[in-house]
Amino acid sequence: MSLRGDVCVVTGASGFLGKRLVRLLLEEENIAEVRLLDKRVPPQLVQTLEDCRGDTKVSVFEGDIRDGDFLQKACRGASIVFHIASIIDLNGSVEDSEMYGVNVKGTQLLLEACIQENVVSFIYTSTIEVMGPNAKGEPIINGNEDTFYNSSLKFAYSKTKKEAEQRTLRAHGEMLKNGGRLATCALRPMYIFGEGCRFLLGHMGDGIRNKDKLFRMSLPEARVNPVYVGNVAVAHIQAARSLKDPPKRNAIGGKFYFISDDTPPVSYSDFNHVVMSPLGFRIQDKLPLPLGLFYMFCFFMEIVCAILRPLIRIAPPLNRQLLTMLNTPFTFSYQKAKRDLGYIPRYTWEEARKSTMEWLASQLPQERERKNNIKK
Repeated sequence: MSLRGDVCVVTGASGFLGKRLVRLLLEEENIAEVRLLDKRVPPQLVQTLEDCRGDTKVSVFEGDIRDGDFLQKACRGASIVFHIASIIDLNGSVEDSEMYGVNVKGTQLLLEACIQENVVSFIYTSTIEVMGPNAKGEPIINGNEDTFYNSSLKFAYSKTKKEAEQRTLRAHGEMLKNGGRLATCALRPMYIFGEGCRFLLGHMGDGIRNKDKLFRMSLPEARVNPVYVGNVAVAHIQAARSLKDPPKRNAIGGKFYFISDDTPPVSYSDFNHVVMSPLGFRIQDKLPLPLGLFYMFCFFMEIVCAILRPLIRIAPPLNRQLLTMLNTPFTFSYQKAKRDLGYIPRYTWEEARKSTMEWLASQLPQERERKNNIKK
């Protein structure tokens, strides 16, 4: 089942994953139109798609995800919505109301727009963090969609993504204005890496400022299984194909799926080192402090920031929940997505690592120059 002739809306189309998905849709699916929806869509992004768009119409919709009228206009005549857009914040630098407005209210308004405009398929990009880890740091090794876990989410980001996911799955089967039915599903990718990953770029910048030595924020045994952005894009395509296939539509509708690939499990910090060591980066042998003292330090910084918040909003660079996330073994299988969606990772670990490393290498001179400018 292909998406040939479909009109697809991609929210967050200017972002890390959104750009990759848009290009994949243009290269492989022969869709009628792709609509790039974001707060701002750089003209150069549209220009880079000229080489692969063929006869597909590429439209730009710039606006606020919290604007219902704007969303209805963007969804008019569309058949599939890929909802990727969200605010990602793990240290409290964004107001909770802003996070809720974009991540939850925006999702609800988009679902309502789909119902009004008779969009038949809705794929929501969730996150592994709706699962955890919880405040106790209880591990999961090779978990799946049936794994029971007491999440007790603390991050506003995790909580809003969880609520948005729940609203999406509950909307499966809702009657459309024309009498049809909406089909929905959610994908839960692991930590996504690849070309354009701002987190990797940030870690590389920190390493440059530390004399090419990467900071260690996670214990080696706290293994997770990151997933390559190209494979996450493939999973979205497979989800859309499955929702379009009548025999599969009701079987997968209203369900969520973990999306990982064959990247070897490794801690967050050691993963940074794996992709950056060919560029000459080393990594600290140990955490800056024993883990218990590290938690106490984070608690102290949280208190200081809370005291200062009435005067100025500042966020600690590291908090206890983030430290827990970085130091909890948390890995998941993609076998259910393989079985139900037909998802098979397209890119091997070696291909993904090489491509990511080459992108980082292309960014390295600019990052070093930025460091020198800061010194001046």
